[in-house]
Amino acid sequence: MTEILKRTALFETHKKLGAKTVPFGGWDMPVWYTSVKDEHAAVRNAAGLFDVSHMGVLEASGPNACAFLDTVSTNDVSKLAVGRSQYSYLLDDQSNVIDDIMIYRLGITQYMIVVNASNNDKAWAWLTSLNGSRAPQCILRDLRAESTGDERRVDIALQGPKSLEILQSLNPQLTSLNNLPYTGVLHAGISDIDVIISRTGYTGERVAYELFVHPDQSVALWNKLMQANNALGLKPCGLAARDSLRIEAGLPLYGHELGGQLNLVPCQIGFDNFVKLSKTSDFIGKAAYTAKVAANNAKIVRFRMNDKGVRVSKLGDPVLDRRGRVIGTVTSCALDSNGFLLGLALVETAANTAEGATLNIIALPEKQPPPLTPFAALGSRTLIPDTATVLSRFPPRKS
Repeated sequence: MTEILKRTALFETHKKLGAKTVPFGGWDMPVWYTSVKDEHAAVRNAAGLFDVSHMGVLEASGPNACAFLDTVSTNDVSKLAVGRSQYSYLLDDQSNVIDDIMIYRLGITQYMIVVNASNNDKAWAWLTSLNGSRAPQCILRDLRAESTGDERRVDIALQGPKSLEILQSLNPQLTSLNNLPYTGVLHAGISDIDVIISRTGYTGERVAYELFVHPDQSVALWNKLMQANNALGLKPCGLAARDSLRIEAGLPLYGHELGGQLNLVPCQIGFDNFVKLSKTSDFIGKAAYTAKVAANNAKIVRFRMNDKGVRVSKLGDPVLDRRGRVIGTVTSCALDSNGFLLGLALVETAANTAEGATLNIIALPEKQPPPLTPFAALGSRTLIPDTATVLSRFPPRKS
């Protein structure tokens, strides 16, 4: 049975721009417009515009909203100031990651929550099941739902060093953006469009914004941003560049470095700082997560292949030490800014993964070859590993 894919309000805009679209999380989304290399470079050198309106946008409000979010998420919401945001996780009782989320504090008792598109229904069901039962009761709303009316919101991401200049070309009065810290959020107007602007993103750029707009105005906002481009180098970007950018930045993707077939949790990927075991409120899954921290024997490392033109490795491909022993598995891989394959891998904590160490990676074919007969083995080719170098877990932070 053919899956019926949902489409964002920007779908026809993407098609007019020549985008190739693919199924993603139940949505028909642009994977690229020109090439991954060009779009990746645009974000690093100028700016890229991403349709991320397939992401879930929820709201928790009311006097118990903070207590509710502190109970259901791992970060310390009580420390979150109005006008700031934080990265966090939803865990189940066994500390399996339901989703990684962003929480934005828009007012004293108003919080916006962004969840992954593929996890939207699961996260919504989980939160509503906890509301007023195992967590203090608050008002929960789906801000993409038509029932939300004029307060509906979807996300468009503008990422890269020229992003601030592009936004201010549309509204010279947006001087407040000059002092907006990373993770900061404010309410503003872009031309005649009402927008919630946060200085956040999924690309590793520090000059990065997510623009939360009513879906009926998302096309108008997209077009205004594209028209404001002039000579600033803004390009529309698809999912493939979004993936290569986040891998280069060392950021996790649910299903690869979180949850998924490896069932990874934050302490294994270098993101345990977003799980506040010492915060005043206990959160759901805390006991099980504490046990996983104590028993953990694996970690995520970032690597770059030493040679260009090698086969792209994928989730599940083996990582070997210099003696040929399997010490881990690739979780993600894509081209970096310089045309080398760069990736993330889960490896044993006991393995030598110091920066500069060598890993050997076998990129397995999609289909395994048939067993060799004695005669076929003569002159046949076998798989050999390609070498890679361990990088710092995260690249040097941009200013």
